[in-house]
Amino acid sequence: MLELRPTCEHCNAALPPAAQNARICSYECTFCTTCVDTILFNVCPNCGGGFVPRPIRPAHDRKDGNYLGNDPASRTPRHRPLDPATHAAFAALLKDIAPAQR
Repeated sequence: MLELRPTCEHCNAALPPAAQNARICSYECTFCTTCVDTILFNVCPNCGGGFVPRPIRPAHDRKDGNYLGNDPASRTPRHRPLDPATHAAFAALLKDIAPAQR
């Protein structure tokens, strides 16, 4: 089950379950679009992968109990601000390589 983390791991901005500005990597690291675009350069600081829009879990039970009420979002933030200079050096190695090729 995909963990819907409540905040951006870098800037701690709120990312509620229906947030359209939430981005995740394949390890579910979660950041806001502002951080992904302006600080991370689409390079996850934890794995080096790229980001995609986080899916939005249905708010209402439309079929078989698969909805936010049965599978709620996490309430535990993972606020781990990164050092911009350190990440810039890391991202410089990867940002020009398409995420599918990393």
